[in-house]
Amino acid sequence: MSHKTTLTKNGRPFYLSYGFHVNGDLLPLLRMRNHFNQPSLSKEAKLRLKWMDYYSKTGNIALTCRYFGISRKTFYCWLKRYNPYHLKTLEDRSRAPINRRKPEITPLQELRVIKLRKKYIRYSKLKLAVIYQRNYQEKLSSWKIQRVIQKHHLYYLPVKTAKIQKKRLSAQKKKRITKLKKEQRTGFLIYADVVVIYWNSLKRYIFTVIDFYSKIAFARMYTTKSSKNAQDFLNRLYYLYQGKIENLQTDNGSEFQGYFEKTIQQLPQTIQRYFSRPHTPKDNPINENFNGTLQKEFINLGNFTPDVIIFNKRLTEWLIEYNFNRPHQTLGYQTPIEFHFQHHKVLPMYPSSANA
Repeated sequence: MSHKTTLTKNGRPFYLSYGFHVNGDLLPLLRMRNHFNQPSLSKEAKLRLKWMDYYSKTGNIALTCRYFGISRKTFYCWLKRYNPYHLKTLEDRSRAPINRRKPEITPLQELRVIKLRKKYIRYSKLKLAVIYQRNYQEKLSSWKIQRVIQKHHLYYLPVKTAKIQKKRLSAQKKKRITKLKKEQRTGFLIYADVVVIYWNSLKRYIFTVIDFYSKIAFARMYTTKSSKNAQDFLNRLYYLYQGKIENLQTDNGSEFQGYFEKTIQQLPQTIQRYFSRPHTPKDNPINENFNGTLQKEFINLGNFTPDVIIFNKRLTEWLIEYNFNRPHQTLGYQTPIEFHFQHHKVLPMYPSSANA
């Protein structure tokens, strides 16, 4: 028997064959299909979706804005864009201009620049601009000349220049720690560093980390500071914090590249990386202080041995003492774990986990 429906056609209920009608069956199926076909959302879009869900439950915009700490203007903006069947509407839109400015250089000018560059391959763009004006009685900016050089790869040592440019681009992509606005919660920002220990003719490397807020710390010694060992240290750190790491700061050393960087990108929980500025210890003062404490209160008291297994066992026992029993002046003479418990309900690190 077919179901009743409010959809009409020429004043009469409209049914599909076999008792299957549009409102009762087809539209819910379409909504279900759209729901499962939705692409993954960014962290920001998921937060905006929570706004919409909360608003749909309460029906009160003022209450929703107070609950999430946002302005009404912001909420109305995203409410206008929101389409419940296309959640990508909650993603940030590109702010790039639709019509980008194009270099204003004619084909004839481009050919002239190529000719001059090949003739004077070692001359700078500024010198070529002077020669161009002298030869062709028209002014051409050095910026346009540089664009032609880049477009046709007209360099004296193209391979070496390409490597230099790649290095410059990678340096520009690094997010410096000065750009991060710190928030007061455990796991928001973890500082990482490496301490070098010289023992007769041997070197040992201690990877150290400390939480910016709770001062919970972890460390482990290795025979080298390779990115492979940094990868092992990162996996242990991720296990201890149960994946609750939002931002990680390191210096620009090679040990924090390679396998280390690859592992960060493969972890299930997204971790944002920030870098200290070169030769700027004040960008990482909390970790520098912890490294000094490790040196004075543990290593200098006769606990060092070049045997990695024995040293790490002793180090783990000291870390338990440091995190669970040692009062910290910056925490009001509480231990890091006590301070964490006072402000949070979930403990990210246990004594048994430190032995992993």
